[in-house]
Amino acid sequence: MTPTLDALRIKIFADGADKAGMLDMIQKPYISGLTTNPTLMRKAGVADYRAFAQDVLAALPNVPISFEVFSDDFADMERQAYEIASWGTNVYVKIPVTNTQAEPAFGLVRRLAQAGIKLNVTALMTLEQVREVSAALAGGTPSCISVFAGRIADTGRDPLLIMRAALEVMRPHPEQELIWASPRELLNIFQADAIGCHIITVTTDILKKLDLVGRDLDEYSLDTVKMFYNDAQQAHYQL
Repeated sequence: MTPTLDALRIKIFADGADKAGMLDMIQKPYISGLTTNPTLMRKAGVADYRAFAQDVLAALPNVPISFEVFSDDFADMERQAYEIASWGTNVYVKIPVTNTQAEPAFGLVRRLAQAGIKLNVTALMTLEQVREVSAALAGGTPSCISVFAGRIADTGRDPLLIMRAALEVMRPHPEQELIWASPRELLNIFQADAIGCHIITVTTDILKKLDLVGRDLDEYSLDTVKMFYNDAQQAHYQL
């Protein structure tokens, strides 16, 4: 079957930290929300975290957006979470599944969820982490569990196995949505959609390939041959 964007049920969130790019992406009919993180913000040259976030939120007051805490101390994470949540009702606060000392954040997640703060618990890679986080979020406000499927795949493991299992763990909790994070190729969008994943976060480099969806493969093959030929001609290769 030829894939089409119209048939997708999954929500696509653009992942980035460039305001102009974020504003451009959200205009696309297939983009439903935005996410960012301190690493992306640093790469984009963001110097003032609060100012950047509030600037983006002023332009996009009704779009789901995730901003991450950046402390390594749970008490300070909690303080940051309350401030970030105060920036808008469309804000999801990203909490890492552990701190850098491998101490789990489950207690913090439970307190914040019960306090009504929308959460995006991030950097999960095991089914046990999903079980613990889902239990901590249970009965709370709408929330997301972000499993880094792309990084799981980087280790030689099939992420579809854990993503399917994660959906089963979360099934009794309709307020929880599973995010397929760190996709490595466009195909991941269709894989995530096929198993019923709720959201996938996608970087701009992958989103640029959406124009290729459903393209005729014979035509694409010919264009590839032409590319090789033209590059050889322009390089003036001779044998």
